[in-house]
Amino acid sequence: MSAVLKELQFAVPWGHLAAKAWGSAKGYPFLCLHGWQDNANTFDRLIPLLPQDNYYVSLDFSGHGLSSHLPQGMRYQHLDYLTDVHRAITALGWKKFSIVAHSMGGVIAGMDFIQSKIVRATVHFRELEGATKAKVHTIEGAVQRLLSVNSALTADSAKLILERGTTSVPGGVTFNRDIRVSVDIAFLLDISSCLHIMKNITADVHIILATKGLTADLIRGIYTEHGQSLLTGYQDYLKERFQLSVVDGNHFVHLNEPEKVAELVCKRLLNTNTFAKL
Repeated sequence: MSAVLKELQFAVPWGHLAAKAWGSAKGYPFLCLHGWQDNANTFDRLIPLLPQDNYYVSLDFSGHGLSSHLPQGMRYQHLDYLTDVHRAITALGWKKFSIVAHSMGGVIAGMDFIQSKIVRATVHFRELEGATKAKVHTIEGAVQRLLSVNSALTADSAKLILERGTTSVPGGVTFNRDIRVSVDIAFLLDISSCLHIMKNITADVHIILATKGLTADLIRGIYTEHGQSLLTGYQDYLKERFQLSVVDGNHFVHLNEPEKVAELVCKRLLNTNTFAKL
């Protein structure tokens, strides 16, 4: 297991963004972006299997992990998470870098929800605004709580997420993530906007799908109209710069069985020196 170089903090107007780093800061820079309601620990098992001459910085988005919560009255939206990325890379002084991302992190990296979701999310968010007192769980209770809403996690993987995702208090632990991040509201883009973004991507893109993941229907050839349009867009616009791989596993295969993902990522790293630019 590669040792963590250090914990990082980047100052923001409402507090700080937290991150953890592996390797030498002189190495090839990688920004690692976690999924919704996860944290930087989601890459703890994958990064040690990747080339060790690189510099990996795994960011906690606002309201996640050890990062500060947004002030009362503020919503957590995808566009704001993208701003987190800009703040982090500015603090790091990075102009060019590559990205390793999982789930929502991939959405943020690449930037159709149903309209009614906006209304439901707004109501839910306002209901949570006064819910500032965190519930105390036993350690085992916290693990079971996480597993109950993330069936793709193993118990060991859940404990790893909770190492960074909880704080010890009298009587047990409390979750670090701001309860308001549970409101499912995304930065809304229609297909034409997504395709316009794809058209302007200059970096190589390698998407890894899991056979039992959220995109299992795509793997089985059951395409939604949107899914087919996005896949075709990547193929048409990026051409040889786009690669699609499939691994056996679920949504958290990178954490549960990192060796399945590491081989593909390492192979890609050896074949390209493409940087992402933001």
